[in-house]
Amino acid sequence: MDNTRAAQDEQLPFQGHVEEADCTTVVPANAAVEGAPVLMSEAGTVRCAGLHLFFKDISSVFKLDELGREVARIAIPAALALAADPLASLVDTAFIGRLGSVELAAVGVSIAIFNQVSKVAIYPLVSVTTSFVAEEDTVCSNILEEQGNVDLEKASSISSELKESASCDEVSSCKITGHNIPVGSCTNLSTMKHRRKSVPSVSTALIVGAIFGILQAILLIITSKIVLSIMGVKSGSPMRSPAMKYLTLRSLGAPAVLLSLAMQGAFRGLKDTTTPLYATVAGDLTNIVLDPIMIFVFHMGISGAAIAHVISQYLITLILVCRLVKKVDVVPRSIKSLKFSRFLRCGFLLLARVVAVTFCVTMAASLAAHHGSTPMAAFQISLQVWLSTSLLADGLAVAGQAILASAFAKGDLQKVVAATSRVLQLSIVLGLALSVLLGVGLRFGGGVFSKDINVIKIVNKGIPFVAGTQTINSLAFVFDGVNFGASDYTFSAYSMVAVAAVSIPSLIFLSNSHGFIGIWIALTIYMSLRTFAGIWRMGSATGPWTFLGK
Repeated sequence: MDNTRAAQDEQLPFQGHVEEADCTTVVPANAAVEGAPVLMSEAGTVRCAGLHLFFKDISSVFKLDELGREVARIAIPAALALAADPLASLVDTAFIGRLGSVELAAVGVSIAIFNQVSKVAIYPLVSVTTSFVAEEDTVCSNILEEQGNVDLEKASSISSELKESASCDEVSSCKITGHNIPVGSCTNLSTMKHRRKSVPSVSTALIVGAIFGILQAILLIITSKIVLSIMGVKSGSPMRSPAMKYLTLRSLGAPAVLLSLAMQGAFRGLKDTTTPLYATVAGDLTNIVLDPIMIFVFHMGISGAAIAHVISQYLITLILVCRLVKKVDVVPRSIKSLKFSRFLRCGFLLLARVVAVTFCVTMAASLAAHHGSTPMAAFQISLQVWLSTSLLADGLAVAGQAILASAFAKGDLQKVVAATSRVLQLSIVLGLALSVLLGVGLRFGGGVFSKDINVIKIVNKGIPFVAGTQTINSLAFVFDGVNFGASDYTFSAYSMVAVAAVSIPSLIFLSNSHGFIGIWIALTIYMSLRTFAGIWRMGSATGPWTFLGK
């Protein structure tokens, strides 16, 4: 269902009431979103070119104005936190690579399986939590600012209840225009600053994360042999035994992974990405320190690497829990306040999307494994580098999602346009910089990950694709954040399924015809289609961007 936005000539004072926007957004002929190019039709309506957002105020792309500081305050810690885990995986890869190419390939297959299953729950959980918490927190804060004398818990309850009846695509369409709030036994704002907020989506996310984490651990342990066989690691393969050990032990950390990511989504919604950064760095440093001790000192090999990773994940979860309970009341007031139906409704839309996303990458790993341990080891190195650097753009995506969710909740369309332009422009700059960095770095630094000459030769063949796709990847990730901030979950799901429908046959055909290089050509097609979908949605002024075309 298309999102709609109410654009008004005047900014109405926030009074706490919510009305659902109409199916069409009406913009007077003499009004337009500031900074957008307009075309007057014969009827006097205003048409805006959504693609103009790529060029709006482009000279200010690095300007540290209020918007620039807000983006930097959210994006930089988020990017560092997002990059920390893949970088820790790169350290894992470097240590495990010393054990041999078979062990490295086995870990590559196991990580691909773990990530595939994890992301089925993680991506919807984090994305929905970020948007819902940002919306609830914004509405709650505006109610408090306007009323000045209202109970924090009542305001939080209103912010949850006002969106329960909206569908996933209508959540951000709501506009705040007036609500009578009972002011019985109230505390004033100066006191409330020191109280914990009641944000129901946080409690919901924690419960869902814990349940899914336990289910994931059980599922992976029980089905590990079957899944490895599907991935091409048959019973007679030398990769079979080490892959089984690593996957089984790594699965024990699944509850911690799901819980920590749910809490990171909550912190992002509160526009606090610094706390998750500290927690992630602490956990990953622990992993890096424990890796050589477990692998080489205790002679535990691959099992030691898996145990070190599990310990680090539980440490991250513990740190985040201790910090979150100081900000938010994580104990729900009632079962009804958790709003599971809306949470799961939107989450299942993204479930289809994330299955399509991760299936493409997992199939690429499986096809590489079918070519043998050496190509799989080379693919593991290339993929980890590709994902580690590309995920830096996810910091901008997080900033875009949090800012847009808040701006849409306020009905501030000018900020929606400005924030979208800024994060898209920064993603292009970041992508170009990463292309240069990787093009040079991989050519001379490939030996860090493996001493096998054959593995390094194959890695070098993939450098043009790993480095050359960085700008495309950056745009794709940032468009994800922009779409989620606009609560455009339906389009995100359907478009990704369509992308996968083209990419999967491409992977199979090109892998069979061109081997390792063919897999990377197919992955380039996959990321290009993801980017095109985001550009088309915004450029056509449809869905949540309808206000650009009125």
